[in-house]
Amino acid sequence: MTLTTSRPSAAGAKKAVPSRRRRGRKWPLTVLLGLVSVLTVSPFLVMLVVALTPPRKPTVPNQWPDTLTIDNLLGTLSASGFVGWTVNSLIYAGVSVVIILLTASMAGYAFAKKRFPGRDMMMWAFLATVMVPFQALLIPLFVLVSDLDGVDTFWGMIVPTLANSQAVFLMRQFIRDLPSELFEAAKVDGASEWRIYWQLVVPLTKPILATLGVFVFLWHWNDFLWPLVVAQSDEVRTLTVGLTTLKGEEYPLAMVMASAAVSVVPCLVVFALLQRYLVNSIAMTGLK
Repeated sequence: MTLTTSRPSAAGAKKAVPSRRRRGRKWPLTVLLGLVSVLTVSPFLVMLVVALTPPRKPTVPNQWPDTLTIDNLLGTLSASGFVGWTVNSLIYAGVSVVIILLTASMAGYAFAKKRFPGRDMMMWAFLATVMVPFQALLIPLFVLVSDLDGVDTFWGMIVPTLANSQAVFLMRQFIRDLPSELFEAAKVDGASEWRIYWQLVVPLTKPILATLGVFVFLWHWNDFLWPLVVAQSDEVRTLTVGLTTLKGEEYPLAMVMASAAVSVVPCLVVFALLQRYLVNSIAMTGLK
């Protein structure tokens, strides 16, 4: 009886060497990305440390606290106006997301799959509005909203932000890559335009709708300038504007940081709920 020992072939050894070299080349990039991640997250961590510092205790940067407490967070939730500001921000961001996704998907479908005179010219003219800074439109928009008695109202704060050319452009680019045969087959079967939109366009564009919904929610949740100009009372004031008033009322720094930390929670919740659709959107984009 003869015993045979298995030895790695020369080809396998040659393949192992390049793989080690590739791993060796990747570690500088890994270290760089790790440092960038630490720099990105460090302000948020400092905000949490300050928010959890006990009242009337020295905090960062003078001294790192030796104990942490949630008293500041509880005090923030019970502070007058904070809950109302949060609800106003949810209304402002939530209503804007629903309407923008509805109108942008309809407009994107029309610009991508419909043929009508001046379609491309209208699209490029609409897209050109991205180059106009919002600060240049602030005064004309405020005058228009003021003449329509929309100052210090939700509709006056929401309606001027609904014409989102970036959202229309993203929806158009995504829908344009969908097979036209699907829409032609639906027309042959006698489906109406509304049925085609609701049963074909909406299901097929769920990934990009979720991605766009996250972006629109973050844009409106963090919006400061327009709500600052339009919302002039606590009944309509959003959270971003309300937090700036805490300094004027001489709130402790730990209380202000606790309020800022609580304001991040809805953004994290929205991202966690729609993370699966974000990954699918990136994967589908790569396949195209």
